[in-house]
Amino acid sequence: MPSISNKAFQRTIYAYYKKSGRVLPWRSTRDPYRILVSEVMLQQTQVARVLPKYAAFIDHFPSVKVLARARFSAVLSVWQGLGYNRRALYLHQLSKKVIQNHHGSLPRAAKELQSLPGIGPTTAASILAFAFNTPVVFIETNIRSVYLHFFFPGKSGISDHQLLPLIEQTLDRKNSREWYWALFDYGVMLKAGHPNPSRASKHYVLQSPYQGSRRQARAVILRAVLQSPGITQIALRPMIPNRYIDIIQTLVKEGFIFEKNGKFYIQK
Repeated sequence: MPSISNKAFQRTIYAYYKKSGRVLPWRSTRDPYRILVSEVMLQQTQVARVLPKYAAFIDHFPSVKVLARARFSAVLSVWQGLGYNRRALYLHQLSKKVIQNHHGSLPRAAKELQSLPGIGPTTAASILAFAFNTPVVFIETNIRSVYLHFFFPGKSGISDHQLLPLIEQTLDRKNSREWYWALFDYGVMLKAGHPNPSRASKHYVLQSPYQGSRRQARAVILRAVLQSPGITQIALRPMIPNRYIDIIQTLVKEGFIFEKNGKFYIQK
């Protein structure tokens, strides 16, 4: 049996949020585009790192129309330092599709959102909740931590399949936006003051080191091409470990860079 009732759980989460909820720029807007940008940036990235990049990105690309018209090199330049550069590429591609296929407005249906580049089920659900206050059910690391802490204390190997019914039962269907904000903030507090509750999840995976990784090699190459358009493979090669030399062609295939006369440039 759960160690806490659903109503008591809701009261506890909201009480904390009303007292200690975070003030974040993407919470003060109802603009679906700006919420989209924040949700993509927050994928696998901490809020403290996202805050300055979010402000800079919105300053440079204040609307989906402006982003769609921008050169990818400009988008990637603003994105630098945030990591996971594929997200910048997806956002740029997504903006063009929203203009072409959705009259410049972000769709309000999960299926349509998931058809856009870089938008999976969780990001689609979070956009629906935060931009449109839609009572959707989804799970991410902070939400997972909260439900593990309250409903499965002292247990391990808990699957998301076990958590999702509880998330649905306790969802504030009239105000899913604020409810998920409250869950996020409580999850952050738990991780700061307790052993990470997510370790009790069946799906918990410790992130691999960045230093010397394939991710780092990708970032090095992109930064070099961005800073030195027309750079050659001979010039790039010393910057990356031999085992990652295939990354140059991978970045070409993915649409980040292109080759012309043996020189590399950021895609337009």
